[in-house]
Amino acid sequence: MIDERLRRRVLWAMPSGLYVVGSRAGNERNLMTANLVQQVATSPTLVAAAIDAQAVTHRLVDEGGCFAVSLLPRERRAVVRRFVKPVPATSVVLGEDGRATTMAGEAVAEGVTGSPVLAVAAGWLDCEVRHRLDLGSHSLFVGEVVAVGGPEGELPPLLRMEDTRMNYGG
Repeated sequence: MIDERLRRRVLWAMPSGLYVVGSRAGNERNLMTANLVQQVATSPTLVAAAIDAQAVTHRLVDEGGCFAVSLLPRERRAVVRRFVKPVPATSVVLGEDGRATTMAGEAVAEGVTGSPVLAVAAGWLDCEVRHRLDLGSHSLFVGEVVAVGGPEGELPPLLRMEDTRMNYGG
């Protein structure tokens, strides 16, 4: 028998980044706070994101076949709280070219796939879905990196789950 309290404590203690995953299908876009994101292969460069099966982002990634991952600097930890719930369509501002410019009050750009990325990101990855694996509560979407953005030189220290009072897992 597994000690459930210990299981949770151990899983919560595993080092984990905290990201904002952008998704798009048609004209619908979303940004979602996520921590179950990891590079899983180098050739081709593949990134996996486990997305809750009930989340808006899950539907958009599944239908749109793409997602983007924004990596945030530690000092921008408050930004992730804006995206723990779906972004209301009324908070998406489009430019004259039809591309999103802000979502939930945060400046965004769109990657080559059309997935939104945060302007405050220390770096970002734009991915086309290559594989999907149903995992019960989540689906694992594996995307090939088709575009990347970030500063020249070293990235600043990145936001991690332990930098916030948030927890997920177990």
